[in-house]
Amino acid sequence: MSRFQEALLANASAFDVSLSPETQSKLGDYYDLLTHWNARLHLVAPCSPEEFATRHVLESLMLLKHLPAEAKIADIGSGAGLPVIPSLIARPDLHATMIESSQKKSVFLKEASKQLGITSTVIAKPFEDIPAPDVSFVTCRALDEFMTKLPAIVRWAPHGSKLLLFGGETLGQKLGAGTQEFKIPLSDRRFLFLNTPD
Repeated sequence: MSRFQEALLANASAFDVSLSPETQSKLGDYYDLLTHWNARLHLVAPCSPEEFATRHVLESLMLLKHLPAEAKIADIGSGAGLPVIPSLIARPDLHATMIESSQKKSVFLKEASKQLGITSTVIAKPFEDIPAPDVSFVTCRALDEFMTKLPAIVRWAPHGSKLLLFGGETLGQKLGAGTQEFKIPLSDRRFLFLNTPD
């Protein structure tokens, strides 16, 4: 078993995540694929297999308890496919649209979806340049200038949809009243925020 998969197993319970052997194996394939592409595309900052397992993959899988069966999700600034690709691997019932303004990163997202056998739509444009797809959830984890773009994300999100956003306390303050926060395990300052815009 690889260091990545050992770290997944060792820390899954801290994140309240249950992983089948098939899911563990496929997440390992995703990690290998991303590592291969990362040298050229700088999809994520260099980190150890253990850090990638906890800080990126298990953190991403915190979405799952908030997503009902067959949920439709739009992910803004997908980059390396986090949080959506791990979520689709663990829950094939989900439907995701990944929105990534970088053409090169979009190529990775399409190739990863194909190789991992997951169904997703990839749109290679800034979210501001497209109408919001018909989804019930909007996620965002690592968008450039996230705080500056937050008001635009709130306006863009379909009426009645819920925002699932990863960030620090400042993000929670900006989202304001009615926001639920879930502290990310093994992290001092990061949260998953659940908000329903007016």
